[in-house]
Parts: sequence; structure tokens; C-alpha cells
Amino acid sequence: MTPFRVTCEKTPATGARGMVLTNHPMGSAAGYEILAAGGNAVDAAVGTLLALCVVEPMMVGIAGGGIAHVRLADGTHRVIDGLACAPGATHPEIYEPVSDTPPNHIDTKDRRSALGPSAVAVPGNLAAWCDMHDRFGKLPFADVIDPAIRLAARGFEVTPYLEGAISEAAEDLSRDRVIADLLMPGDTPLKAGDRLVQGDFAEALRLIARDGAGALHGGELGAALADRIATGGADAGWLSRDDLADYAPRERDVIRGTYRGFDIVGPPPPASSGVHVAQMLNLLEHHDVAGLGFGTEAGLHLMAEVIRVAFEDRRASSGDPDFVDVPVARLISKDYAAEAQARLRETGGPGPVPASGHESADTTHVTVADGDGNVVSATHTINGIFGARFAVPGTGIIPNNYMMNFDPHPGRALSVAPGKRVPTSMAPMMVLREGRMAWALGLPGGLRIFPSALQAIVNLIDHRMPLQEAIEAPRIWTEGHDLEVEEALADRAPDLRARGHDVRVMPHVGGGMNAIGFAGDGMMEGAACWRADGTVAALGGGRARPGIRFWPGRAPGDEAATD
Repeated sequence: MTPFRVTCEKTPATGARGMVLTNHPMGSAAGYEILAAGGNAVDAAVGTLLALCVVEPMMVGIAGGGIAHVRLADGTHRVIDGLACAPGATHPEIYEPVSDTPPNHIDTKDRRSALGPSAVAVPGNLAAWCDMHDRFGKLPFADVIDPAIRLAARGFEVTPYLEGAISEAAEDLSRDRVIADLLMPGDTPLKAGDRLVQGDFAEALRLIARDGAGALHGGELGAALADRIATGGADAGWLSRDDLADYAPRERDVIRGTYRGFDIVGPPPPASSGVHVAQMLNLLEHHDVAGLGFGTEAGLHLMAEVIRVAFEDRRASSGDPDFVDVPVARLISKDYAAEAQARLRETGGPGPVPASGHESADTTHVTVADGDGNVVSATHTINGIFGARFAVPGTGIIPNNYMMNFDPHPGRALSVAPGKRVPTSMAPMMVLREGRMAWALGLPGGLRIFPSALQAIVNLIDHRMPLQEAIEAPRIWTEGHDLEVEEALADRAPDLRARGHDVRVMPHVGGGMNAIGFAGDGMMEGAACWRADGTVAALGGGRARPGIRFWPGRAPGDEAATD
């Protein structure tokens, strides 16, 4: 088989003083501005995420949820869990399921868990971001939020990516006059090149600049959101002012694994990535992955089998650790990986349609580092495209639709319960060598996130790809039913089918990954892939050499020039 060559569509950038990567150029510009103003990576990450709430309103918002993985300059790692959770008034029977069997066993009658006020869970994004900034930031919060305020007040140019999202959701958006007037003025969806101004959201951000997270969690914005949820009709939801006031982000310990001399660090449950990336790498460590080569039939088959096994264990064991006993130590152990080798099949083949939960592919990810050693890898969302697909009057806030991720059947691991978070595939990952940062990376893409992160790590370590190639290289994905391969691997499909796999050739697997590589000399390399509007902003240069003044034509020791 001809060796596979990765052709990159984007170029990386390098710098020593800081690096910001997002999936929107204005998001990256916001983070760059904050670093250039003297902020650290946490300041830049928070400011970037707030800016993305403006320019990627279909993906992320202050009324959403997510996870941030922070490495501080002292070498400690923190995971800030700002995931959304079920409101206090919910219970396992709040929705009527449309089916008891896959693939639509999670869907609910009248789409009540996916659309409108009844789809909204207790948000955590803003609380998590403000908590991160309060504890680890450097600049005043007003400086950090200012780029987002300007983008909302002055507007920005709609991208083709945003245009596509509006068109895709247009029918649902048209049901709410507030969001329709914003995104479809005159009932015509905005087009690429149009200018989107969000005056109400600019005012909401100014309120947050003054009051912090309290503006939403106990203040005016929270009251407006809760009042909009309590419609008094059949579409009413459960989110209350008390839910918002009582919400607090959680700090969690990271999951650590090892792979061929590298340390792999990721978030713990309810995120799946730390556990299952470590597990999959343990499985692969028994095989000569480099010798098999990238993109070969044997290599792709092995990768597919390893991903399948991980999803089997995820379905059996994952959940909110406050509600489910997740056997973390067992799943990430080397002994378990040795035992699980017997589950890797020589011949692939589709199993039954897996009974997985919903997990939206519509997310955003940022990777940020400063010149002092602080690094942030953060994945955040409002769940589906435009979340619950309405806006809160007078605020510009687009709420999440996280409730669609719960199982509407009572008595199951993903059944609704007050305060419960659902498992997420978010994978804000970091890789270290001898205690030093090697790479930080992440991406959007729902269930395809953590297997895609795994493949990038393998590309870097086993296949020794440059960073840009490692994140742009074609991916595969499976839960154990069909096998998705990206178009660049289409010529491998016949051999994989001969091996027993039910192959589907896809335009892309997962979303736009971005990553930072760290060199021993203090230089950083940033790379973003073709699957999104990924943009690198690298901060180089620096201050003048000490003692330098503007003295044209004057040598040291000369008397001061006179006019």
C-alpha cells in the first residue's frame, strides 16, 4: 500500500511571548490583544471565550457549559468544570420518550428536551470563566471583557460558517421573534458579509463587567432568563432564579496516563477524555503503531478496534461521579489494557446500533499559552447549534439546550436528576515530556472529540508528524457500528471493507482542532486545522533592550544634542 502523505491546508505560526488559537479570527484577535496588554493565558482564554460568545453565537454563550484545563506556571494542573446540570425541579419523568430503542431512544415528544424553555439546563460557563479569572487572572476583568463588548456593540462581519448555521436552524429560529429579528431580519437569514450588531448583548456584557458572574447567577440577567423559562404554558421549563444563584463551578483533579515516555493529562468524569484517551493509549502501547504506518489498512483497523473498545467501556461506566461510580483507576490501568487486548478483533464488523446519549457536535475550543508558562485548553458550548434556539428579550442571551443529553427513560444512568451533569466527550488535553509541556490541544465535535484527540496524540508521538500535519491528518471514528473515514482515506475503504468494516466516507470527522507545541528553548508553535475557521495569533518580539532610548545620531558618552 502506498504510504499516506498528509497535505496541509493551513500554516502554523511561532512566537515566544504567547499564543492564542480559536475557531474564529476575531476570537483569536481578542486573546492576542489581552496578551499584548500584559495579561496572562487565563486572562486571554476568558476574554477569548467571551468574544466567541459574540462571534460564534451558534456554538457558545454565557448560558452554556464546558470544561477548562489550566496548567499554571508552577506546573500544577486544574480542571474547572462549568458543565450545565439539570435544574432542581426536574425528575426522571419530565419528558415523554418517542422510542424505547436506539437510535432515537433519547428523543422526546414535541422535542421538549431539545427546543425552547423546557430544554434549558442550569448554565455554568460564565460562572466558570469568572472563577478562573478571579483566581488565576492578572488584568482587571473590565479589560478582559472589553473586546467582547466592542464586538457586540460595533458588530462584525458574518462568516460563511455562521451563515450556514443560521440557514440550517432557520425554521426553529423563526419560532422566536427575538432571535429571528437578530439573525433573520425581515425573515431573511443573514448572509456572509452582512454585519451582525448585538446591542442588547453588549449591554448584558457591560452589566457582567460591573457585576461579574453575579449578573447571571443571582442578578438582573438571571432574573430575565428565569422569567423567560417560566412561560406558564406547555413549553415552560424548570430553570429557576434559585438554580442560577446556587450554581457553582467545580474544580476537579486531572486524569494522568503515560504513553511511550510521555505524560498524558486530561479532565476527569463527567468528561470522558482523560479516562478513555489514557485507556486507548494503553491499548495501543502493546502494538508497533509506528511500524504499521499512518493510514495503512492494518493501522486504521487497529485504531478502529481501540476506539470501539473505549466506547463499549464508556457506555458501561461513564457518568457524573456524584451519581455514578466510575471505575477510573481500573480503566486507566496498564493491567486492564493488557487484559483488554483479547477484545481487539482481527476482523472488524458492525455491531448493533449503540444506545448512546445525545451529544451535540456544535462546540468551540480555545488553546492559549503565555510566555510565563501558563497554558489553558478549554472547550465550551451551548450544546446544539444556537442552543435552545431562542433569545432572552432585552439581553441577547441565547440559552443552552443541554437537557437533550439526558435519557428521558427513568431508571437509567443518563436519566434526569436534579443537579446531574451528563458525560461529555470534551477533550482539553495536555501532553508532557519529563515534566515539561510538549503539546496542548482540543477540538469541538461531540462524540468524535476524544477519539480525534487520541489520533492527534498518536500522530505526534508514534508517527512523529509536525504539529500542523498531526492535527490536519485525516481521522476515523466508530462507536462499534459503522466506521467513519474522512475523504482523504477513501482509497483505503475497500481494504477496510474486506476486513469486515461497514465503512462510511465522510467530509470530516469531528471539528476544527487547534493546538500549541512547546519547544525547549521557550518557543511555541500554534496550529489550527481546516475543519473550522481556525486562526493562530502568535505574540513574538518584546520590549526594547534595557537602557535603549531614542537618540538619533548620538553615540554613548556624547553630550546631549541641542537644537
